[in-house]
Amino acid sequence: MKKKTFYIESLGCKVNQYESDAIAAQLEAHGFSRAGKGQSADICIVNTCAVTSRAGMQSRQETRKLIREHPDATMIVTGCHAQTDPEQFKKISGVDFIVCHQDKPLIPAYLTREPAKENLFDFRKPEYGKTACFLEIAEPDRPVFGKMTRAYLKIQDGCNQFCTYCIIPYARGASVSMPFDQVMAHVLGLNRQGFKEVILTGIHTGLYGLDLKPETSLTQLVKKLDEERPVDQIRISSIEPNEITDELIHMAGPGHILCDHFHIPLQAGDNDVLARMKRPYSVEQFSEVTHKIHQTLPYAGIGLDVIMGFPGETDKAFENTYKLVAELPVSYLHVFPFSPRQGTPAWHFTPKVPSDTAKKRAALMRELGEQKRSAFIESNRGRVLQGLIQNQRDRHTGMLKAITTNYLTVFIKNEKNSHGNPDSLKGKIVKIKYDQCNNGNCLVGRIIP
Repeated sequence: MKKKTFYIESLGCKVNQYESDAIAAQLEAHGFSRAGKGQSADICIVNTCAVTSRAGMQSRQETRKLIREHPDATMIVTGCHAQTDPEQFKKISGVDFIVCHQDKPLIPAYLTREPAKENLFDFRKPEYGKTACFLEIAEPDRPVFGKMTRAYLKIQDGCNQFCTYCIIPYARGASVSMPFDQVMAHVLGLNRQGFKEVILTGIHTGLYGLDLKPETSLTQLVKKLDEERPVDQIRISSIEPNEITDELIHMAGPGHILCDHFHIPLQAGDNDVLARMKRPYSVEQFSEVTHKIHQTLPYAGIGLDVIMGFPGETDKAFENTYKLVAELPVSYLHVFPFSPRQGTPAWHFTPKVPSDTAKKRAALMRELGEQKRSAFIESNRGRVLQGLIQNQRDRHTGMLKAITTNYLTVFIKNEKNSHGNPDSLKGKIVKIKYDQCNNGNCLVGRIIP
């Protein structure tokens, strides 16, 4: 009997990718075969994103594209855009099931039964405080991992923040955490699978543990991981500035498990704009924590998210943001023009910033980001860095490449001279130095003893 085939397209964040990988793992465990791009599939699943209007549009486009390419396949859409705008997908001919966030874990169970004509998924809005989607199919003895060298582990879901521009809390509900002992078991499981680095991720990762009984915290989790060392390295995908504790900073120092890399959403460097966004910190507080990281760990990678063109962002407010970022010791920026999301308070905010103005401001901020990245690269030139050799060679150069703990990508030039089988280095943690920086800040270095 021919195996049924499935194809999953995951849009948006690493949490979505983790959930897609979990669904795929369970389907494969039940004898399904995963199809690649361009291959025929009996079942297509689109895990949608709603973080921006563009992401929502891309989710709908991908759904229509897969329906055209797989006209006879069962078509399932899920994810944040399907949750917040199900009517958009009801209009698309060929969509068989719209699966709400809470029911994502049920997709494999449904597909492994004899297909039914009626829709067994009862679409419903998030039940606030009951919306965790850890996909119980992801068991510690069978941890979720995709094709990446560094494994992701979703330890938290949902958000309590309700920033005025963000649709995600309406899609995923309140913050819910994976129990402490399960996190430890999953990390151990990933270590047994050969992973050297695990990235702790979530929708609002810094809220980890506050809903558990007894209550705990992300800092306490990292402290326990640091003590028990179930894996070589831990990285935090993103964390709010007001959730970065002194203890967490120190645990990113030499000899500890946490990578010296902090990705911190700034969003705006003007207090009036931050207040309109409903962000829980001031410019002064953000500056203080960023400088504290740099003073404690001078070579730590520090990345920022910045939104340009939020309603009410005046020329002066933009100048304040630009000036703040210019003086902060950061290593890279992720810059986004503001994207209004219907259903959020900011949808109605005025005065609107013209899109051309927002794009110009974003372009200026990206230029500043490149300057920051160049300065960070130069500051690390010649230093001994710890890097994880990736499983996939660079598709342009064919060279091995490493991701350092402070989040630099370094291409390895001495692999053939120093090692009989260079591919044996894949997935290994090594010491490296780089002394070459080619066009586009492409770093070339060597492994050292």
